[in-house]
Amino acid sequence: MWQEILDKFRRFPAQEKVIRLILQRGFQINDQARVVSGQIEIPHAQIAKELEVDRRVVDTTAQAIREDELLWKVFKNVRSMIYLGEVAPALGLGVIEIAPVNAAKTGLLGDVASAVASYGLSIRQAVSDDPYFVESPKLTIITEGKIPGDLVILLKEIEGVKRVTVY
Repeated sequence: MWQEILDKFRRFPAQEKVIRLILQRGFQINDQARVVSGQIEIPHAQIAKELEVDRRVVDTTAQAIREDELLWKVFKNVRSMIYLGEVAPALGLGVIEIAPVNAAKTGLLGDVASAVASYGLSIRQAVSDDPYFVESPKLTIITEGKIPGDLVILLKEIEGVKRVTVY
């Protein structure tokens, strides 16, 4: 489905940049074709500045989303979520980042979760980057406690794991 959304903007690289940012940030498009997060409006000029595009590109992209039935269904309902990755160490939580050999391969999350559980660690959060939006996707696992060295060794042995980083 993501590819179908991106394909609608493939001929317009600046608009594709806008659509990617809106998706990555979990922003919505409201009834007035404005970019929002909940009820908070995100100024189109600010989005344009970050992406180094003209504000009218953001306006046009938001309007195109609002006028397309499929896009409208997605973008009026998409939501952002809290991500603990950067704050986990300050909270005393463990962080495991797994770089996969192939992000499209099935079963990696289950294998990693099983390995973490085998060490008695509770998973607080698991976030997997979408390979359609991230050039080098990774799986991030936030655990209730510190990560034992033996677990790192076990994770490296899982088929499909290219690299393991622990914080």
